[in-house]
Amino acid sequence: MTSQVSSPAEQADGETVGSRAAGKEVRKLDRVIIRFAGDSGDGMQLTGDRFTSETASFGNDLSTLPNFPAEIRAPAGTLPGVSSFQLHFADHDILTPGDAPNVLVAMNPAALKANVGDLPRGAEIIVNTDEFAKRAMAKVGYETSPLEDGSLDGYRVHPVPLTTLTVEALKDYGLSRKDAGRSKNMFALGLLSWMYHRPTEGTERFLRTKFAKKPELAEANVAAFRAGWNFGETTEDFAVSYEVAPASQAFPTGTYRNISGNLALSYGLIAASQQADLPLYLGSYPITPASDILHELSKHKNFGVRTFQAEDEIAGIGAALGAAFGGSLAVTTTSGPGVALKSETIGLAVSLELPLLVVDIQRGGPSTGLPTKTEQADLLQAMYGRNGEAPVPVVAPATPADCFDAALDAARIALTYRTPVFLLSDGYLANGSEPWRIPDVDELPDLRTRFATGPNHELADGTEVFWPYKRDPQTLARPWAVPGTPGLEHRIGGIEKQDGTGNISYDPANHDFMVRTRQAKVDGVDVPDLTVDDPGGQARVLVLGWGSTYGPITAATRRVRAAGGHVAQAHLRHLNPFPGNLGEVLKRYDKVVVPEMNLGQLATLLRAKYLVDARSYNQVNGMPFKAEQLADVVKEAIDD
Repeated sequence: MTSQVSSPAEQADGETVGSRAAGKEVRKLDRVIIRFAGDSGDGMQLTGDRFTSETASFGNDLSTLPNFPAEIRAPAGTLPGVSSFQLHFADHDILTPGDAPNVLVAMNPAALKANVGDLPRGAEIIVNTDEFAKRAMAKVGYETSPLEDGSLDGYRVHPVPLTTLTVEALKDYGLSRKDAGRSKNMFALGLLSWMYHRPTEGTERFLRTKFAKKPELAEANVAAFRAGWNFGETTEDFAVSYEVAPASQAFPTGTYRNISGNLALSYGLIAASQQADLPLYLGSYPITPASDILHELSKHKNFGVRTFQAEDEIAGIGAALGAAFGGSLAVTTTSGPGVALKSETIGLAVSLELPLLVVDIQRGGPSTGLPTKTEQADLLQAMYGRNGEAPVPVVAPATPADCFDAALDAARIALTYRTPVFLLSDGYLANGSEPWRIPDVDELPDLRTRFATGPNHELADGTEVFWPYKRDPQTLARPWAVPGTPGLEHRIGGIEKQDGTGNISYDPANHDFMVRTRQAKVDGVDVPDLTVDDPGGQARVLVLGWGSTYGPITAATRRVRAAGGHVAQAHLRHLNPFPGNLGEVLKRYDKVVVPEMNLGQLATLLRAKYLVDARSYNQVNGMPFKAEQLADVVKEAIDD
């Protein structure tokens, strides 16, 4: 879905009462947070994705948070089996999926119990009453029905027999009750589409395309979707619908589409290969939450993309490094456990000094950990998780859309400096989505690089030879010699090389020189200075983040400033090397607060390198920070 928007401007918050349509009141809102929740087989991710797509086509700013079990099929009706999808959309610029839902759609007792604690008083709850049988309630610890015992009195509860209504709507389609009941998520989607005036044409097109081989099933789902919309229009229980105007004035002019982090990263890799005029090669092994990149890149052979699904993580990166040796823009994708397996080959890439992108979509650990939950705990592994001195540049995107630019930046560094580069995303960015302005091709950087074409060194006797480790004096990059080029035969391998010639060397002085040279190459990577957001220059507290904490931190600083507090904010994309002005920035403030979804890894690096008292604020519960949570931390630091 794409949409055109115009120049930016701030919109005022608030709620006003608008006109009435079809005898029902229409209220105008500036923003809404909706959470769809149900069993992992109830289609909550599909429902949320469709609502998001229509919201994007309408022109709202949005941010999403899918949340689902790691098990392929957790026991039905249990708390571990609950799957949810949260969407925050607005008529102005927003940064997070929202702290607390205004609306919860609960498809069963487990979904209600798992999510009701996140709701503010007065929130709306749409409950599928058909699932609230005694056995289903007992399975999650309800001794009495929460729909009848008064425990939900603080909320606006809409009891709706979603399954029964769906089955009734599809009675003429020849489906069994069980098969018809599976479309209850489309009924719910239709109801919510009516409540928030979402477009419907795109969803109907999607359903007919998705079930093109089973047109009767496609029409049944369309009928369920329409029935949900009509139910909202006709029932007296929903006396109010809501309008959230497009955020057309919240963004620069351009063509926008909704995009997830993994999709943006995939597009960024393709764009990098095109701008470098190199074939893109992905050597990968499927692992949550990185697999979507393999799936997406496999669709783009027309752009010269080659994907190889290897038998394991080690084979995946080995094939990618071989492709780099052969002259491709080489990528391997994984998550934390896979990085551990790839570490020896990453060290080999450091020694060979070849461009290689190592994409780590971080998840909860250690070991298998929390495969479908988010975390930022691989930073020190990316920095130091190899034997010997094996420095690697590290780049981290800040938002789902920023994954596109971060991929281009990582490719620039790898190609320019002939080095493997870590690209650290995480599950929150990978699966979350937001509007992305599609860039013009002429806005993209020129990443073309030169291969070695002939001898580059003259011996004392006048003979011209090729030295594979004769370096560029500016970047310290060695020449990239594609195998098969006449006259460029040379030896490579994991044993230490002699400077210049690349011959095997055990000379102590040479090893010391090569180690320091590889470190100097990484230290010399060109990264821009850190930009600090400090309106008025009165702040004495700096909040410094990296990666996906950008949205919650920025939302929190906005709240603090709106309340009259003074706080500065900065966000790191480049974690190795750090921006050249980072030390000066840190010393400018009395207090530095570092929120991270780990136990303080960036704070540890800052304390060690800059000798500053970086105050670590940590969370490792598999979920992103909430804006209000960080706002309280910042206020405490200001008042301390």
